[in-house]
Amino acid sequence: MTNNAEEILQRGSALLAPLLIKHGFIFKALEAGGSSGGYFASGEFVRDTRRLELHFRHSLGMVTYHLAARSMSHQDYMRSALGRQFASHYPGFSHDPLDAFRDLNMDLKEYGNEFLDGSDSALLRRFEDVLTQTKPLSRPPD
Repeated sequence: MTNNAEEILQRGSALLAPLLIKHGFIFKALEAGGSSGGYFASGEFVRDTRRLELHFRHSLGMVTYHLAARSMSHQDYMRSALGRQFASHYPGFSHDPLDAFRDLNMDLKEYGNEFLDGSDSALLRRFEDVLTQTKPLSRPPD
């Protein structure tokens, strides 16, 4: 049995490649195989200390931005960049698993400048913004 997840990840990454390659990123396949949840595949676009990590099982799932040892989810990045939740294209709703890659590509084009070609300090500010937005609230004293 072939790993359909691996094939879809490759095809989806090919949809993202023109934009990311233009900004100096290269794609690297990571893991692929079967597990109790079904077939999966992962890969990443890498440039220096920046990585865009992608995971696919039945659909594009985890999308994570990395700068050296720091990381944030696509949802956190978009919430921080747009000032509200659920305003980004990805994740969308479609029966075509490649539509998720198309939606992610639109988000990167429209809102991903800090990651694609911003300075490390600008991207670090975004990471800090995400960290302050997602910091758990302290419990009031008893």
